[in-house]
Amino acid sequence: MDKRIIVVTGAFGALGRAVVRRALDKGAFVAQVDVGEAASGAPQAEERSLSLAGIDLADAQAARDAFARINAHFGGIDALLNVAGGFVWQTVAEGDLAAWDRMFALNLRTAASACMAALPFLEKSGAGSIVNVGALGAVKAGAGMGAYAASKAGVAKLTESLAEELKGKVTVNAVLPSIIDTPANRAAMPDADFSKWVSPDDLAEAMLFLASTHSRAITGALLPVTGGV
Repeated sequence: MDKRIIVVTGAFGALGRAVVRRALDKGAFVAQVDVGEAASGAPQAEERSLSLAGIDLADAQAARDAFARINAHFGGIDALLNVAGGFVWQTVAEGDLAAWDRMFALNLRTAASACMAALPFLEKSGAGSIVNVGALGAVKAGAGMGAYAASKAGVAKLTESLAEELKGKVTVNAVLPSIIDTPANRAAMPDADFSKWVSPDDLAEAMLFLASTHSRAITGALLPVTGGV
């Protein structure tokens, strides 16, 4: 990852911060993109880091503008890591369609929009890569996960389709985590065995491998990262 220019969406969340921190430790130049505002203590590395807050990637023009700014700042883009997303638990019988719209906007539309905005720059890289965050729950969904799992299944198919479109130009892969060990998940499931969950750092390492030149022979892969689940 040394001197590789990467963009991390959803950069201010638990997984996003882990990816950014690991990438900076490996010598990468990192653009952090998020719809929210950066919290104090967010990973930084002076000239190797750029933070863009308040960016709604579901808005295609906002995404294009953000990636143009990143390209102008760093002089190129080598990899896109789509971490931005969200989760909701609700049964179909007791839920509402607004949750479905929200999940598809947060998980699938942001990924598709970011990919579209990044492609012109990634194709110029000569070693461009995209890494999406899917979900193991999209392979076998549990009760109450219909909207979330369906949107993440869309991310998987976006990954496979785009990999076919870009063969020989840009690699496109996705990780499929089980439960990520975040404060939010611990609060939601306080009686669970956290030791079986996937740590953000471990998931970040898998993503950065797929975003590196070491994985140039891999494209269209959906990599389960399940920890002990």
